[in-house]
Amino acid sequence: MKYCCQCGSKVRIGVPQGDDRSRHICDACGTVHYINPKVIVGCIPVWGDQILLCRRAIEPRLGFWTLPAGFMEMGENLATAASREAMEEANVEVEIDTLYHVFSLPHISQVYVFFRARMVKEIYFPGYESLETRLFLQQDIPWDDLAFETVRRSLAYFFADRENGEYVMRIEDV
Repeated sequence: MKYCCQCGSKVRIGVPQGDDRSRHICDACGTVHYINPKVIVGCIPVWGDQILLCRRAIEPRLGFWTLPAGFMEMGENLATAASREAMEEANVEVEIDTLYHVFSLPHISQVYVFFRARMVKEIYFPGYESLETRLFLQQDIPWDDLAFETVRRSLAYFFADRENGEYVMRIEDV
């Protein structure tokens, strides 16, 4: 950041009074610009004993499989964002169940939030960010072609929890 989005003046990097880390500061209008982690929200859409995955049509990880997820928009709550992403990426209507996983990725300043979800109908097809959408049984999950570690962990935990008959909400660093 070179210029203040409030007044257009040049900004400097410094530690604001009472803070403990460097920020972009505008001395002209006094605005301190905070740059915070991005929140990615998604769900694990379930139809019977199958999971819906999307094959990515965009970078990063073009062509790899993922759960429907994406950046939370301003003015959304977490569940609304997860439902919207399922519709955008897989044209699937879901009922959001419980919060399931929260993964912090401090090395890239992202937080991933996944919900368990039920597909309302067995209707789905690729959205503009997906090349393909498909329901998978556990034994057919393309483990070597999953796009992200957060997706791999979410699915591994899901299948283990399903086998144990208890879904455990997890918070962890990746």
